Amino acid sequence: MTSTHAFWLAGRQATGETAFDVTSPWDGRLVGTVSVPTDAQTEEAVAAAYAVRDEFAATPAHVRAAALDHVSRGLAERAEEIARLISAENGKPMKWARGEVGRAVSVFRFASEEARRFNGGEAQRLDTDAGGQGRLAFTRRFPKGVVLGIAPFNFPLNLCAHKIAPAIAAGVPIILKPAPATPLSGLLIGELLAGTGLPAGSWSILPVPNDRMPALVQDERLPVISFTGSEKVGYAIMDSVPRKHCTLELGGNGAAVVLADWASEEDLDRAAQRIATFSNYQGGQSCISVQRVIADASVYDRLLPRIVAAVEAQVTGDPADDTTDVGPLVSEDAAQRVEAWVQEAVGAGATLLTGGKRDGASYAPTVLADVPAEVTISCEEVFGPVLTVHRADGEAAALAAVNDSKYGLQAGVFTHDLQAAFRAHRALEVGGVVIGDVPSYRADQMPYGGAKQSGVGREGVRFAMEDYTYERVMVLTGLDL
Repeated sequence: MTSTHAFWLAGRQATGETAFDVTSPWDGRLVGTVSVPTDAQTEEAVAAAYAVRDEFAATPAHVRAAALDHVSRGLAERAEEIARLISAENGKPMKWARGEVGRAVSVFRFASEEARRFNGGEAQRLDTDAGGQGRLAFTRRFPKGVVLGIAPFNFPLNLCAHKIAPAIAAGVPIILKPAPATPLSGLLIGELLAGTGLPAGSWSILPVPNDRMPALVQDERLPVISFTGSEKVGYAIMDSVPRKHCTLELGGNGAAVVLADWASEEDLDRAAQRIATFSNYQGGQSCISVQRVIADASVYDRLLPRIVAAVEAQVTGDPADDTTDVGPLVSEDAAQRVEAWVQEAVGAGATLLTGGKRDGASYAPTVLADVPAEVTISCEEVFGPVLTVHRADGEAAALAAVNDSKYGLQAGVFTHDLQAAFRAHRALEVGGVVIGDVPSYRADQMPYGGAKQSGVGREGVRFAMEDYTYERVMVLTGLDL
């Protein structure tokens, strides 16, 4: 894992004039050295994608589907190797890294299935009005243009898959920029794509540094931008290119609501375990990790000690160890930021129930209660293994507390009451509501995205394909309908 890695330029391997090292956030060891494309090579990739867009759009569905099947199988065959690569470059514990590989296998399989059935065409009679007699509208979807996909570090394989797979399925060329901290998993997808025979230029994977991203964002040949990352960067991109189509999957501060009817011993034990697991999985570095627990006053005192005990039972340590639940954050700077936010909250009156300690890039799983509303950790996405717990007087107050945030990605509601589930679905200003579980559940084929400052647009394979394309209608005239 310490060799120099080439990048992928218009479907072929290439190297630039400079390189950078990828190191493990756990122990600082060298994981790999990655070659950086020159400006000229980046231009070559963009020009090739732009030139091939019509050819790629016309590629038969079975060809694109077969290519996606090939990648899915390749990921499955190399699952353990890839999981270890994810863990090494990202610091993700192996149990979660293996899960990420499994999800990416599914994403490419879903995309293969969608490629076979997407764009079948929809016919609409227009003779419902006298002026439309003898006319039939036939609607298909066509690519908006080359996609610039910008992926984050926290799911270095699967979120690259969520950019690449829908594009190939829809016949849309894509330039993928993986995160500088974790480029190796994305580059590995290129190894598998290279064996598919897709048109040259239909895909490139370019580990360009962040300071060169604005030039790509501004390039008129890349009219579609799919970005997953921070709120600040995402909206800066959108503001800089107001006439481009942007899909933004941004931050959140996911809430888990525990209503009064979720009250048996078994109920509370399950809620506490799920909350503890998914406030700390990926080191809390997931946009839908549990950051807030809002518990009905009638169950709060019984739930809180269970949450603390379940959090304290999380195994922290070496991400390469199969027993580890919580590994390091992506960098020591990230851990220092989390540490500062917790210290600010405690200084303002919050009660530290467990955790609150940093060791290099690692931060201990932490639970806070009595957190003032105005401190940073109440208002922003912590993106670390920190959980705040709040008491609510009744269902309406609990749902209002979820909405008292600039974010709206997903929420979880623990309830057995079907009517309460539908009330929550109607009331909560989020992109997804998970009943009977934490907000951290995501199936890769479902629509996924947020409301408010959590972004615009939806991912999930078919929904991303729709985002990359637009409807074009053809009216047929003079028909005997």
